[in-house]
Amino acid sequence: MHPRMIILLALAWFIAGSQALWGQEAADSGPVERSGSESGEYLTFYLDNDLFSGEDQNYTNGVRLSWISANRPAFGYLPARQVLEKLSGADEASSAIRRLSGFERGDLKQGNVVVNYGLSITQFMFTPIDFESPVQPPGERRYAGWLGVGFSLHAKNERVLNSAELIFGTVGPRSFAQEAQDFIHDIRDIQRFHGWQDQVPNEFTLDLSFVQKRRLRFLERPERSFSMDGFAEWGTRLGTFRTVARVGGFVRLGFHLPADFSDPRISATAYSHRFFESGHGTDSDWSIYGLAGVNAAGVLHDATLDGPLFKNFDTGITREPWVAEVYLGFGMRWKSLEFSYVHTFRSGEFKEQDGGVEFGSLALRVRL
Repeated sequence: MHPRMIILLALAWFIAGSQALWGQEAADSGPVERSGSESGEYLTFYLDNDLFSGEDQNYTNGVRLSWISANRPAFGYLPARQVLEKLSGADEASSAIRRLSGFERGDLKQGNVVVNYGLSITQFMFTPIDFESPVQPPGERRYAGWLGVGFSLHAKNERVLNSAELIFGTVGPRSFAQEAQDFIHDIRDIQRFHGWQDQVPNEFTLDLSFVQKRRLRFLERPERSFSMDGFAEWGTRLGTFRTVARVGGFVRLGFHLPADFSDPRISATAYSHRFFESGHGTDSDWSIYGLAGVNAAGVLHDATLDGPLFKNFDTGITREPWVAEVYLGFGMRWKSLEFSYVHTFRSGEFKEQDGGVEFGSLALRVRL
């Protein structure tokens, strides 16, 4: 059986099995507190591509499919219960960790925290500018691909979201980046890139990512129509594919804003999240809004720029330790469907790079 088919079958099996197990756990833990109908599971498809900016180079494509469970009481889920019971303590260590988490002791005691768990499959591909050269052109990016599967746990209320994801993956030919690009180029009748035999070699990767988002309230109207909100976020990823720390945030402005923490772009913990409680605008069947955000990252290791961590491999380029980006976009929602588009302007990721890069990001979410 082809490896890609194995991955798809594994995804379907995991989702089906997780739904069955979660359903049994929910039955054992009693009813779930809900506000409205915003507590269902979500399936989200993300697509990053630089063709939206008229280019086909550097970070040329990214795809991600993520599934997240419905909101469930934190104390009904054994691993989360054990952690939150510890955080509810009055000792100094518990208090320090609780402050870092953004939760208050009352939230944990009163059960005002819910959890989700999720699954994701993500693929990235990177190419040089010169697509005709059979080897890496001097001063340009090395061909590289990465494919990963993530397992995540999320704890949240209406103010803060904490997400952790364990990601297993591979860099190199086993990522099927070449096959994916050739397939798309053949469909669109675009000339193939000729240098994939000179890509970053195979290596298994293991990463752990943590992201915290805190909700910012700028303009909330009682009539729940036109409003503005935002999210401040920080996160870190430690692993053999990427080791990075970042801070950032974004604001949204529009009508009937969805009450969620959803990521507008691909990230290690990109999922669709509803608040524990209904927020402004959720009584309406539709939403329309604009968004803008910034992000700054310190990069200690990137396998696509530095080469595999445990192999002596020269990528021919030198990674930049600091990367910044600005993005603008919009979103629309109709009942259980939501669509967004974001355009990102990113600074150079390696010293030989001539300027920054641009790419567009599409996200399609559906509540199951």
